[in-house]
Amino acid sequence: MPLDYAIVERVLPNGLRVIVSEDRRVPNVAVNLWVNVGSRHEAPGKTGFAHLFEHLMFQGSRNVAGGEHFAALMAHGARLNATTWFDRTNYFETVPTGAYELALWMEADRHGYLLDAVTQENLDNQRDVVKEEKRQRYDNMPYGQAMTALYGAVFPPGHPYHHPTIGSMEDLDAATLEDVHGFYTAYYRPGNTVLSLVGDLSPEEGFAAAERYFGPIEAAPVQQPAPTPPLAPLEHPVRVDLDQDVPAERLYLGFRLPPSDTTEFLAASCALDALAGLASSRLEQLLTRRTEWCNSVSSGATGLIDGVSLGTIALEMADGVEPDRVEDLVCAQLEEFAAQGPQEGELEAVIAQSERAWLSALAALDERADYLSQFATLYGDPTGVNTWLDRVQSITVADVAAAASSWLKPSARAVVAYPQDGAAT
Repeated sequence: MPLDYAIVERVLPNGLRVIVSEDRRVPNVAVNLWVNVGSRHEAPGKTGFAHLFEHLMFQGSRNVAGGEHFAALMAHGARLNATTWFDRTNYFETVPTGAYELALWMEADRHGYLLDAVTQENLDNQRDVVKEEKRQRYDNMPYGQAMTALYGAVFPPGHPYHHPTIGSMEDLDAATLEDVHGFYTAYYRPGNTVLSLVGDLSPEEGFAAAERYFGPIEAAPVQQPAPTPPLAPLEHPVRVDLDQDVPAERLYLGFRLPPSDTTEFLAASCALDALAGLASSRLEQLLTRRTEWCNSVSSGATGLIDGVSLGTIALEMADGVEPDRVEDLVCAQLEEFAAQGPQEGELEAVIAQSERAWLSALAALDERADYLSQFATLYGDPTGVNTWLDRVQSITVADVAAAASSWLKPSARAVVAYPQDGAAT
């Protein structure tokens, strides 16, 4: 039976999609905006712009001083932040009911009138902040380059998902104020944005407040890039060895998967969970419990929309264990799983875990608001949050076996390896 969260949508005259889900259990409102722009929208030579704007959006706008967005809302007890990903940039705050109009006013000011405050000084300042973030999170952290290397190995040069959201520091150094203004003008438009409001307000209250603060922002056309042709699985294994002094040897395996709005993606995601995503999964039991060859095993299915997604399996070796030995065993398990599929009990465990996680997420105002924005932005229909679980529960053993045999074959893997001694070979 589908879930029945109340979801009401209205489009403002300027194109802004507004979604309201009334929930009076607590006196809070989650305010969540998704802008349909991420690192996949960046042109060659101009990477990192989407993430840069996540930073610039907190540095002031026409009527808000630099740093005031955080300070003013936190003074009212808000929790707020923003993130950038391949397919989107989102901005969010959860506030007491009495402060949601303040949050909307501040969001509207930066989403409509940011460029009044994007000066050369602000650009230079935030460019330096992004560089420091890259040093801390990517360059100087153990295993910090693993996913960047995996994107580069799984997706070909020039593909929208080939480069990470942090972008190239050379590109950011070369960015001019005109470049930055042009990126904002191209994508930060009402018709390219979804606003979700979840919590202690009625749809009428939410729509009226959205119209009051966002309505004056002028409509403008947005030209999204043409869809990228779908990618088939890798035809041959790809390997990248990274030279870094790390505490333990690790392997990161990457696989192309179908786009996230497909049943085949859900089936492939179930396959990865059955293989390495649960405490009861095959590789977890075999490598960490039975042989004790690994300290940890994990997997993930990263849903993307532009013709392809990403599946991963990460393994950390126990002391003295040869990574090649572990990789051979993983490949044998992949072959067996692709040939036989999961057992009925394995799929039941995966679906039960998905159900627990999904119901827990939607019960939280902030997470429900984020999923509403996601489903509206990427898949066109926010009510999909009520039916997603039914889609997962309809996945069969045969579906999972077919997805695994198509997408999770050993020959279709990319591997990023960290040798223990830091010497890449």
